[in-house]
Amino acid sequence: MSQYSAIIAGTGSFVPEKRLTNADLSTMVDTNDAWIVQRTGMRERRIVSEGESTSTLALKASHKALEAAGMTPKDLDLIICATITSDMVTPGSACFVAKGLGLSDTPAFDLGAACSGFLYAMSTATAFIKSGLYQNVLVIGAEALSRITDYTDRGTCILFGDGAGAAVMRRGTDPKQGVLYSSLHADGNGWELLNCPPGSQHPINQDMIDNKGQFLRMKGREVYKFAVTRFEEMIEDAIHKTELTKEDVSLVIPHQVNQRIIDSAMHKLNLPPEKAFVNIDKYGNTSAASIPIALDEAVRAGKVKRGDTIVFVAFGAGLTWANAVVRM
Repeated sequence: MSQYSAIIAGTGSFVPEKRLTNADLSTMVDTNDAWIVQRTGMRERRIVSEGESTSTLALKASHKALEAAGMTPKDLDLIICATITSDMVTPGSACFVAKGLGLSDTPAFDLGAACSGFLYAMSTATAFIKSGLYQNVLVIGAEALSRITDYTDRGTCILFGDGAGAAVMRRGTDPKQGVLYSSLHADGNGWELLNCPPGSQHPINQDMIDNKGQFLRMKGREVYKFAVTRFEEMIEDAIHKTELTKEDVSLVIPHQVNQRIIDSAMHKLNLPPEKAFVNIDKYGNTSAASIPIALDEAVRAGKVKRGDTIVFVAFGAGLTWANAVVRM
C-alpha cells in the first residue's frame, strides 16, 4: 500500500457570461420552458462567445484552484485536462493551459472519457501522486459543448452547456484523507447511444456536413436507463468498498445529467435528496466539467467542510462510468 495519499488542496470553476435560456431555445426548436424543466430540471446553460474556447475556460478555473490551494503554477508537476472538446485535434487543451500559466516544461495532456472524464482524470492524478512520481497535479474538467451541438435537434440542444472546473491535488501522508477509493469502467459496445462521429473512422467531408454529422448524437431513452442504473450501482459500490454507512456520506456530487435521474437514484438508495449537490438548473450538462464545477460551488458555499466524506459518480459516452470517495 502506498505511503502517500492524494488530497484535494483547492478548487476553482468558471463559466462563460453568455446565457442560453429555455425561452431562447423555444425560438430555435419546438420546445418550451415547462417541457424542458419537467424532463431535465434545466433552466439555462452557459455558452462560449467568440474568442472563448475550452482552454480559456479551463485556464480561468485553474487560476482560481491554484489560488485556493495557496500555490503558484511553478508548483505544479503535471496538468491533466478531461475534455471531449479540445481546442484542436492537436495540441491538447492542457498544453494551452500550461502556456497560459506561464509554464514551458511541465507535462500536460488531455484525457477523453466524456462525462466521466473528471473522475478518470482524478483517478489518474491519484495514481501519479501515490506512486511518488509527482507531488502536485492540476486536474481540470472543461468543455465547450456548444461547438458540437446541433441547435436544430430538440433532443440534444436543450441539454448541453459550457464551462470548466479544476482541482489542485497534492501529496499527503494521512491515508484517511483525500481519495479513499475510485473505480473506472467502460463498455464500448454502447458507443452508439451517445457519440460525435468526426475522426479517423468518419473523416469530415462535405457529405458529413450536409447531413449535420459533425454534431453530438444521442439515443435519449437508452442513455436515461443506463444512467439511472449506473448511478445506483456506483454509489452502492463506493459505500461498500470504503465500509461507509449512508450516514457517513456528507454529500453526493453527481455528474449533472438530469434532475429526474438524480432524484430517482437518491430515492431508491434511501438517501435524502438534500445530500445530492445539484446545479443543473443553471448550467445544464457540461460533461467533464460538471463534477468539478459542482464541487467548487459546494466548497465555496460552505456545503463541503474539512473532514467531510464526498461520493462522486459519473457516466457518459463510451460508454464510461466511474465513482470516487474523497475525504476532504
